[in-house]
Amino acid sequence: MAGAKNHDYHILPPDIWPLIAAISVVTSTSGLVLYMHDLPAHWPVFGIGIASLLATFYFWFSNVVKEAQEGHHTPVVQLHMRYGMILFIASEVMFFVGWFWAWFDFALFPSQLSDVIGGQFPPKAIEAVMDPFSLPLLNTLILLCSGTTVTWAHHCLINGDRDGLKKGLWLTVLLGMLFTSIQIYEYAHAPFAFGQNTYGSGFYMATGFHGFHVLVGTIFLIVCLRRAYLGHFTPRQHFGFEAAAWYWHFVDVVWLFLFVVVYVWGGWGAQYH
Repeated sequence: MAGAKNHDYHILPPDIWPLIAAISVVTSTSGLVLYMHDLPAHWPVFGIGIASLLATFYFWFSNVVKEAQEGHHTPVVQLHMRYGMILFIASEVMFFVGWFWAWFDFALFPSQLSDVIGGQFPPKAIEAVMDPFSLPLLNTLILLCSGTTVTWAHHCLINGDRDGLKKGLWLTVLLGMLFTSIQIYEYAHAPFAFGQNTYGSGFYMATGFHGFHVLVGTIFLIVCLRRAYLGHFTPRQHFGFEAAAWYWHFVDVVWLFLFVVVYVWGGWGAQYH
């Protein structure tokens, strides 16, 4: 019959949101460029770009959720979405590899930067570093606990326990918010500033981008929590939650490397704050 669907793929209809997303990204980054050059009107341009980008996220992701609820996410489509999520996480891994590469370059070859950091790492200008076994260790335990709670929520979902799914997600979201709060407190009381030298720049860029990923992951899980209350997930079809759990575990693993490399090894031998 003409127009009948005889395949497992979902052919997307024309949509305006990818175009709006591209325009929003260009607008927001243009605002940042204006800010970096101290040019006027940078905040309105940046604000419009961010506002339109957030609107794009909401409406575009709403369309994806609607497609899932209408049954368009067949097993074949879900498989390809998993491939896409794996490739996305792989790209995020390489993003952090760049920051770790820079950190090791600063730390292992300080003599090449003798005019900047005095030939040692941490630099002589750093009077004290963050004590890794105080707040950073606490945040490590918090993220490890959040990894167990999101796994518990996943197992509850697979076994049809919706109450356990909601409890696990609530705990994970609260632990993520607690982690972010502690990191903000840590930044506010850090004994060194951003941009002062290679140590400060590397520290804030690596841990700051990780903190941003924690914030994104927390929002991701809040959306999943909302969908859990709406009854969207089933034991056989819950890719949205699965993608959020994968992303959260990725955030956990990155933090473990940051804790060991940046906090413990990177400040070894320096005075603790």
